[in-house]
Parts: sequence; structure tokens; C-alpha cells
Amino acid sequence: MTTTRPVSKAESAHPEAEVAFAAFIRRLAHDAATLRAIKSGKVDAILDPASGRAILLPEAREALRRGAAPANQILATLPREEYQRLLAAGLEPVTLALGEVLHEPGELIRQIYFPNESLLVSLVTRIQNHGALEIALVGSEGMVGLPVAQGIGTASVRAVAQGTGTALRMEAARFCEALGTCLALQRALHRYTHALIAQITQTAACNRFHQVEARLARWLLMASDRLQSNLIRFTHEWLADLLGVRRVGVTVAASALQQQRLIQYSRGNITILDREGLKASACECYQKIKDIFDCA
Repeated sequence: MTTTRPVSKAESAHPEAEVAFAAFIRRLAHDAATLRAIKSGKVDAILDPASGRAILLPEAREALRRGAAPANQILATLPREEYQRLLAAGLEPVTLALGEVLHEPGELIRQIYFPNESLLVSLVTRIQNHGALEIALVGSEGMVGLPVAQGIGTASVRAVAQGTGTALRMEAARFCEALGTCLALQRALHRYTHALIAQITQTAACNRFHQVEARLARWLLMASDRLQSNLIRFTHEWLADLLGVRRVGVTVAASALQQQRLIQYSRGNITILDREGLKASACECYQKIKDIFDCA
């Protein structure tokens, strides 16, 4: 038997949705005794015979949301009471879609995001007549909207979701208020800022001096670390933009790695088969960036 996912504050904020959900629960409760038990709070879930799912009631959903340990590594370092304060201040789960833009250069940063293990976000800069180039990759180790923590309200780069995944989101203004009273979060973000700057500078050197095959191996390893998975979904156009090369360059590099049986790739997917071999093919930048994040 499966359960439904917890519903976020954003979803439950719509009165019409709450009314519809209440009507649905009433239909599932076949007798007055069950309804009384639900209203009294003695029941956490009710079975939906049609789907075989246990439908969590609102109080149980909220308890589950608040009780679950955060998948984001920055939030996971916080004392539990500090994390609970962020939830109370408006930190909420959200699902992002492939290609969803979180902010553009020059835009006001209205939301900050803490990606979970299922989500990658690229920080991208655009050069006139040369297209886009990824300057940093953010996953469950980090945060999107970091300038807000430094007192800067506008973005300098584009932040775009590379795949569908989940994150915890918070309004920038509320985040600033919470940050001012949360020393643990301040320290965590200081460490992350140092690591992110190191990633950006190392990536700049990597893009200038290293071959496409080594850079692709480095990027795949970084993505795998953040997703905690050997399966990475992609398109050639996307990888070409991220690495700042032509699409044919990505095809040639991926084919070379596949011929060495380090990866297997098909349309839309790359699977890492030999992680140690891929490390050997990657440039030194992968290990340098990893070491900095491991120490942060």
C-alpha cells in the first residue's frame, strides 16, 4: 500500500482545494463513527479502496513535512529547532520542471531554493554571439539565490533547472529575516559561498585549458555526486551549452567515453558504468572541486 506525498503550504493555501479535499474524505468515510474519529484527530489516514492508497489527513501531512529530515545538505547541518523555525517562516517544498528559470541576470531574486537530491540547477552566463556557458552547478549541497544572503537583491546569472526535481523554497524577504537570527545557517552559507567561488574559478580555468572529453567526465562526476545517482538525464544541446562547445563536440566526447566502457548513453540518458575509470579520464578539476566541498 502506498501513501500520497505530503502537500506543501503553497498547495494547501487554496481554499477551493481544501474544500474539495474535505469532500473527498467525506466520501471515503462510510459511517458517522469514522467521520467523528477523523474530526477528533484520532485517525492519521484513510484508505481509498479505488486506488489502494492510504490518504494522509492534513494534520498527518503537516507532521510528516515537519518531521522529515532535510535532503539538502546545508539544511541538514542545522539544529532541528532552527530548521523548524525556517519551516514555520515559510520554507516549503516545490517541484521544478526541466528548463524552469529561477532567476535571470538583473532580476530581483524573489525566492531562494535549497535543491534536494533529485534536482540540479545550472548557473549560466551568456556571451553575446557565443551562446551560454555554465559557470557553476548546484545540487543538494547548495542553495540558489545566494546573493540574497550577502545582502544583494539582484541576480548576476541565469539559474535554470536541469531536469525535473524537488527543492525547498522560501521567499527572499522572509529568508533574510530568518538568516539574521540563525547563526548556524550563517556559518553554513559562509562555507558554501567559499566552496561555490572555488567551483566557479576552477570551472573557468577548466573551460580554458582542458579538452572536451575530460571536461565532460568532470561534469558527469559532479552531477552524479549531487544527484547521488549514476543515471543522468540530458540532451546534447544542454550539455553543449553547459560546456561551451558545439553539439558535435559533446557527441564525439561521449562516444569516446562509451567506447572505453566508462559510460553508456542513449537519447536523453547517460549511465556511469565505471566511476573510477571516469575519474581517471576527468581532468584534475573534478577532484579539486570535490575536495573543497568535502571540507566546506
